Amino acid sequence: MVSLVLKLLVTAAVAIFGQTLYLFASNYLRSYTSPISVLPGPKRASLLRGNFGTTPEPDNIRTIQSWIGKYGTAIRYFTQLGNQKLCILDTKAIQHILAHGSLYQKSDQLRHHLGSIVGQGLLFVEGEDHKRQRKVVNPAFGPAQVRRFTETFMLKSLELRDVWASLASQSTRKDGRVRVDGFTWLNKVTLDIIGLTGFAYDFDALHADDSRPNELFEAINKAFANPRGLFAFLSHVSPLVRSLPNPYSHLRQKNLDVINSVGTRMIQEKKAAVLSSKVNGHIEKDDISGHDLLSLLIRSNLASDMPQSMRLSDEEILAQVPTFLIAGHETTSTLLMWTLFALCTSLEVQQLLRAEVRAHYSETPILEELNSLPYLDAVIRETLRLYAPVSQTVREVTSDDVIPLSEPTRDKYGREIGEIKVTKGDVVNIPIRLLNRAVFIWGEDAEEFRPERFLAPLPDKVAGMPGIYPQLLSFLAGPHACIGFRFALAEAKAILFTMVRNFEFELAVAPDEIVRKSHIVGRPFINGQESARGQLPLLIRPIKD
Repeated sequence: MVSLVLKLLVTAAVAIFGQTLYLFASNYLRSYTSPISVLPGPKRASLLRGNFGTTPEPDNIRTIQSWIGKYGTAIRYFTQLGNQKLCILDTKAIQHILAHGSLYQKSDQLRHHLGSIVGQGLLFVEGEDHKRQRKVVNPAFGPAQVRRFTETFMLKSLELRDVWASLASQSTRKDGRVRVDGFTWLNKVTLDIIGLTGFAYDFDALHADDSRPNELFEAINKAFANPRGLFAFLSHVSPLVRSLPNPYSHLRQKNLDVINSVGTRMIQEKKAAVLSSKVNGHIEKDDISGHDLLSLLIRSNLASDMPQSMRLSDEEILAQVPTFLIAGHETTSTLLMWTLFALCTSLEVQQLLRAEVRAHYSETPILEELNSLPYLDAVIRETLRLYAPVSQTVREVTSDDVIPLSEPTRDKYGREIGEIKVTKGDVVNIPIRLLNRAVFIWGEDAEEFRPERFLAPLPDKVAGMPGIYPQLLSFLAGPHACIGFRFALAEAKAILFTMVRNFEFELAVAPDEIVRKSHIVGRPFINGQESARGQLPLLIRPIKD
């Protein structure tokens, strides 16, 4: 038995070594034969780690920013096992890439990571499967639905207000302030919201006993655990390693199994409700009383005007459950964390925002009233610009193409070029945060948190910014743009409106102790404690009327 296990281990090791060697050889050859090899960029620092062997920054975005400043808006750099990437900071080029989803698809590596976290739903699929899923899911996120959800956004925001007020009432400090972890509480309130609006499921995370965790709640919270070590490194580059059993894949599969188990039960219940609401044998989009996202999705899928060829299987509907649960609350909570961080470091902005929201006549505004508050909108926009939850995304070229540029750049030989040729298999990095912070687009104050920029005419070059949300790339653009952007904006505005209206905020640590670490989304951490879950320590004080 021991001998057999040993043979299997040796065979696996040889296979991994062979595949790794093959990948390195093919990547090394491509680095000389691909047309992007003529672009400028840093020299390869390591055959194994590329240009990131020694950089301490968790998401490498500042390093890439320094290269763009040195070499230009179109560069080539190296990652693991000799792989090279093209990085472009050109609005016309990025618009072209995102608009042609069939030519530029998520890389296998990115899809592996997304799939292991959120399953094989809308964020994972490509091509015709993506078109079908998006067509069915899209009605659930329409303006009318978001308007209806806003009542839940406000009610849960008020619950968070009451929880924080209760904590503050127990403060022993003379100034009445109390320390809270913004990371934990914003995760809880957004999870409660997606539970109710997404599935009519009440997590009640705001009032949950942390000593007796809910299994589903825990599975969602562990979804973004960041793999470390040699195995994690090899899984980034080797499909064979990804397929092997390991603690990280086991944990993530366990998390998905828990979510899918609950999701299967919810789908069965909601599908039965949909079928029982038939009128004259037909299902129409207005026939069903359930207004949560999952009910709306099932209604859309079974509607009489939905062609059979476009309908989703039960497995495809189930795949949307972890996508809604995890992606649906993680990005919004992260946006709110960075908004509070920015308001703590810009007290004048915090005071101006508080004056606007406290001047509103009601503590439960409807969607149109939230959207009518200009400074609230500007603060959210500025946070999305400066602290986009997702720093970058990666696309792999599926067929040879030519990428147009809005302005000429130069190759490594100093020759001016007005377009970039790419071949099948090339990988393109779209640096969302860098484009949102580019000085040549936003001006010399691009690195400053200044919401007022959105209350005045923007620089001319901002008009060329791609994005489903005007002037910002934070929700992407094209066929893969964020389908839930209206939902996320309304939710963020509702929570921010309530918390700024009722509390004053300060950081409980020095601003430079808060660092950003990215694993799909960029969370705040305390410097030196990156191995822990994210943290945003705040000092809050209730505002007395």
